[in-house]
Amino acid sequence: MKSLLTPIVLLALAAPAFAEGDAEAGEKGFKKCKSCHTITADDGAVIVKGGKTGPNLYGVIGRAAGSADFKFGSSIKAAGEAGVVWDQENIVAYIADPKAFLKEATGDSAAKSKMSFKLKKGGEDIAAYLASVSPAAE
Repeated sequence: MKSLLTPIVLLALAAPAFAEGDAEAGEKGFKKCKSCHTITADDGAVIVKGGKTGPNLYGVIGRAAGSADFKFGSSIKAAGEAGVVWDQENIVAYIADPKAFLKEATGDSAAKSKMSFKLKKGGEDIAAYLASVSPAAE
């Protein structure tokens, strides 16, 4: 019994590591995001110079969806009104399939997202990077 239990315990202890992202890899991966998004601190310090077709992602972790100073679509605003607060898990799900995320979050089968880009791999790393540059991390 001991020999069977040991691998199960080791696997259980390792499981959280699979869910966590690598902020350093996420910083590199963010290059795919910066064509639309910037990361600029509240004091104006530019962390990542990027586009303005998407919202500034500084402080996105812990913020209600659709609540930043940006012209969001109605579906993402509805997600925020329904209680969606960005955390690493939500970020990963959203960037993998924004439209599906908003449909589930709002319960609206017609929900849409202005973000057409989908990131199937590396979302955990991007989310870890965004958490690392959030005000709480400083």
